Amino acid sequence: MSTDRAFHFVDSSHRLAFLPFAYIRPLAHLYIGMDTLAEKWQHFISEEFHYSTEPYLAKKYPSADSKNNVLINPLFVPTQALAEAVQQLNHGEGIVYQDNWIACCTDALVFPSDPQELNITVWEEALIFLQDKTDLFLKNNAVLLEDFKRLTAGKKSQKISSTNQVIAAENIFLAPGAKVECSVLNASDGPIYIGENAEVMEGSLIRGSFFLGDNAVVKMGAKIYGGTSIATYSKVGGELSNVNLFPYSNKGHDGFLGNAVIGSWCNIGAATDASNLKNNYDKLRVWDYATEGFKKTDLQFCGLLMGDYSRCGIHSMFNTATVIGINVNAFGAGFPRTFIPSFTYGGAQGMTTYQFAKAMTANNAMMKRRDLALEETDHTLLAEVFDLSSKWRKA
Repeated sequence: MSTDRAFHFVDSSHRLAFLPFAYIRPLAHLYIGMDTLAEKWQHFISEEFHYSTEPYLAKKYPSADSKNNVLINPLFVPTQALAEAVQQLNHGEGIVYQDNWIACCTDALVFPSDPQELNITVWEEALIFLQDKTDLFLKNNAVLLEDFKRLTAGKKSQKISSTNQVIAAENIFLAPGAKVECSVLNASDGPIYIGENAEVMEGSLIRGSFFLGDNAVVKMGAKIYGGTSIATYSKVGGELSNVNLFPYSNKGHDGFLGNAVIGSWCNIGAATDASNLKNNYDKLRVWDYATEGFKKTDLQFCGLLMGDYSRCGIHSMFNTATVIGINVNAFGAGFPRTFIPSFTYGGAQGMTTYQFAKAMTANNAMMKRRDLALEETDHTLLAEVFDLSSKWRKA
């Protein structure tokens, strides 16, 4: 086994299925469970990782110059055994699972079109494999269960305050600095993890599985159901069920989100409600960036799928399975379309182009509240997304 190797996360042919969340990040940086896909792999493989991704993303996530590349499909959630097998790959060897590449070692930066070009091992152990943006909520519970075991192994929880009502305390982990008072924590159906310096305010009702990232906040009186992840520095209130909220996003007030994915730097206005079930209980059609149309699915439940840097005004309403792109500003009465292109603003009466300079001003104003700002590479990347998404904007 060669030690002169470069490890790469490879954006596979599934990438379009993960837009809008893959617009500003490679697939390895998608959040699910308790951290990103990249962080899950890096937990098991202590190597420097590089990326094989879209040219505009490569400016921020570069590849390495090597003739001996270990290529990894990050859409597979790793296990200890799988990570060890990947590390043992020699040049010309690969691993597949149900006709999908997991990893290989080659001089290229893309997976071979024909697995038979390499010496292939077929992986038999059951794995969690993400194939669509809706998997970011559909499989969040399963990933949470695995992440909880991984991230709490060998660690001791902080003491849970006696002001709380607790069920299945053995499945609850409070990291250093976590604050939880006068709340109900029920971990009988899944674990509950409260991150470092995170806070659950009084009167909150939480059922596992649930993850609250470092420095995140659950506001008073929130009602949270299982399969929900709230990433670092985010704030939530109201009612949530099976929601995957990326870092630095806020849903701080009353209103319902269910079976939803919300990107980073989003803001959900007070009393916003997003349907996750049609009145006639029909199976859902969801916007598909690959086919540039609505795709029939077997899903009965799907709520709001909102891309990064997007926001909506107070009392906003969204129909079942609404897909919102990057840097959208939605507001006003009524239900907007169930696909809202990136860099638009408006509502049910129509959307118009959100001029790039104005969108960046709003982004920086939001980030300044957290003492952060867009880096030059982020600005360039978003400009590329503005151009890439222009074909769906009418004006």
